[in-house]
Amino acid sequence: MPRVSCAQGPGRRRVRIAIVTQPLEHFYPFIPAGGVGSRLWPLSRADAPKFLLDLTGSGSSLLRATYERLAPLTNDPVMVVTGRGHAGAVSQQLPELSAKDLVLEPSPRDSAAAIGLACMLLERRDPGCVVGSFAADHVIEPAAAFQDVVVEAVTAARTGKIVTIGIQPTTPSTGFGYIKADGELGIEGAPSVRGVEQFVEKPNEDTARAYVASGDYLWNAGMFVAPAALMLEHLKVNEPELYDGLQAIADAWGTVRQDQVMSRVWETLPKTAIDYAVAEPAAAAGDVAVVPGRFTWDDVGDFAAMSRLNHVGESDDVAVLGENTRVLVDNSSGIVVSDTGRVVALIGVEDIVVVDTPDALLVTTREHAQRVKETVNSLKAAGDTDVL
Repeated sequence: MPRVSCAQGPGRRRVRIAIVTQPLEHFYPFIPAGGVGSRLWPLSRADAPKFLLDLTGSGSSLLRATYERLAPLTNDPVMVVTGRGHAGAVSQQLPELSAKDLVLEPSPRDSAAAIGLACMLLERRDPGCVVGSFAADHVIEPAAAFQDVVVEAVTAARTGKIVTIGIQPTTPSTGFGYIKADGELGIEGAPSVRGVEQFVEKPNEDTARAYVASGDYLWNAGMFVAPAALMLEHLKVNEPELYDGLQAIADAWGTVRQDQVMSRVWETLPKTAIDYAVAEPAAAAGDVAVVPGRFTWDDVGDFAAMSRLNHVGESDDVAVLGENTRVLVDNSSGIVVSDTGRVVALIGVEDIVVVDTPDALLVTTREHAQRVKETVNSLKAAGDTDVL
């Protein structure tokens, strides 16, 4: 089963990402690595969230793959913002990471706090720099196409824009927010960059179909490239309490007071998402642009996504992940994830999802994969937190 490791397992291919572009001066990408990925329970747990797992059979965790996509784009180390409980696992997977580039959160405070703190620390390190925020748990291919898009985004950001990378919709998904794009901005060196009319919340199915049919909407993947100072300017205006708290933490950063101030202030910070705190009001002010992503993208949001990513093309169409798996298939399709050594036999079932762990067994279908989160909530309400 995928676990907290970046080592190559039997029969797995190790994916290495080649340098395809010159590093960008004064560009600092960072990776907010948070969340549990509850729709992937019991595979993803609080102590082993999905970004630490190899969910694609590549031999690399999602975090490691994200780091390797970003590293060629900068002359400086890629920063990671994650929870204190994941410090050891993150350091093991990213031995290149120095202590100053591993920012540890005492507890989850949502994306605005994590991204805001990274922006503030990097702006103080290199005033006037451009930063990029890229989630730790996305699957993106090919890396070269992604890097080309980031180069365009950085070019546009240097003109004084917060640039989000939008994903061309492949289905009328109700699980993503959308970005309504405007006309091209005509930025030299960034010909694909368009204006942003507005960010739209997750729609119902009919609305999503209309969005996709119009051709004016992109999925919001939560990737931002911007001057750090501009991000902080909007944060200060829209979330002054959050801004002041982060400033107090940044003032103490690198001093003997760092841990004490972090522990005292962090728990008082308002919880809010970066979309609400910065992106949406900045778009209303005309400060946001979007570049369409010319690459395949998946946020591995549930087991249906894992099934797509691990399609093996066998006649029975069953993807099998894990070490020492013992799976028998008879006229069935779906995905099996197991490392218990138990025999899993599938007979005449379609689109099945089986996740076999030592302390929990999940059986569902790809159609109902999104409902796994409801099971996690039920377990929490029942006090069965030992399996979460």
